[in-house]
Amino acid sequence: MLARAAALPAEAVALAEADGRVLADAIVATRNQPPFDASAMDGWAVRRADVGQAATLIVVGESAAGRGYAPTLLTGEAVRIFTGAPVPAGADLVVIQENAERDGDLVRMGPVEGAGDNIRPRGGDFRAGGVLLEPGTRLDPWRLSLAAAAGRASVQVARRPRIAVLATGEELAAPGTEAGRFQIYESGSAGLLPMIRRWGGAPTRLASTGDNADAIAAAVRDIEADVIVTVGGASVGDYDLVKPALATLGLELDVETVNVRPGKPTWFGRLGDGRLVLGLPGNPASAFVCAELFLRPLVLALQGATRAIHLDTARLAAPLPANGPREHWMRARLGPDGVTAFADQDSSLVTVFAAADALLRRLPGAPAARAGETVDILRLDRA
Repeated sequence: MLARAAALPAEAVALAEADGRVLADAIVATRNQPPFDASAMDGWAVRRADVGQAATLIVVGESAAGRGYAPTLLTGEAVRIFTGAPVPAGADLVVIQENAERDGDLVRMGPVEGAGDNIRPRGGDFRAGGVLLEPGTRLDPWRLSLAAAAGRASVQVARRPRIAVLATGEELAAPGTEAGRFQIYESGSAGLLPMIRRWGGAPTRLASTGDNADAIAAAVRDIEADVIVTVGGASVGDYDLVKPALATLGLELDVETVNVRPGKPTWFGRLGDGRLVLGLPGNPASAFVCAELFLRPLVLALQGATRAIHLDTARLAAPLPANGPREHWMRARLGPDGVTAFADQDSSLVTVFAAADALLRRLPGAPAARAGETVDILRLDRA
């Protein structure tokens, strides 16, 4: 799938609009941070040689944030200084204000032997010419703050991938409408669209179609999208018409099925005009699991992201039976004793997925696992 995901062109956006986007060019420091030796405390800037023991010094000025003391500090002098303010030339120590007492133009200090200098060195955070953020980095509030500290008001990021989501099936009723006796409410799109948005994509929800090949083809024929995501109609039953419908638009399959539970019917290909298509199962839990495993990496790869999936490890809080022939991603809950897989892993259970905060990975043919054993988990984006 990722072999088809060429990085999209870049665009400049303001920092305030860049959260969750993927950086397209490096952020390079153009100056040192801080650009001067800065005080880490409120106190007095002095020469260490003057205050080896108790000393009385002449107060010659003040250095505050954004307004420094320009002259070079001479022997016997002290400058009142505040946190973040430039340390005057000649000073090599800031004595904290608790260890000093001012009396008019004089300041008396106790001994400071062995104390730290309370000075943040010039370039102590980063230095001019250093690469602060590499291309492919996904931006977040902390990284955006770093870009701002480097003086950047905007960044080059990959264009948001346009993802069109189409749910199919006669059994689906739109939320907010009255469902028929033999219908269920369509819930996959309600989860997939915000997922895509969080991953940096620009999702569009297409009007749901019934089990009608012509309607399915018409729904996607002229839609502008980098990826079309279909939900349902992915298997091989009499009413699974998505692939036959898209074959009329030149669909070529790269992946016909995946050895994953839940989600075996997941498929992937591209249309004759180059648009990518990811087919997800109709059961919401299956669709969400496979969205995490396949759609998320695809959306991020289209933005040039360097890493899409990060697995953590956790200890089992309860034993698990041997696994079958497919890789199993079990909905699970993290707790103080480790990770626990939900007892019922039926792929139709939306309540279980809503309560899960991790997917627990079981490899094909994995033997039974005891409580306390280490397993791979994929953390879900939960508050």
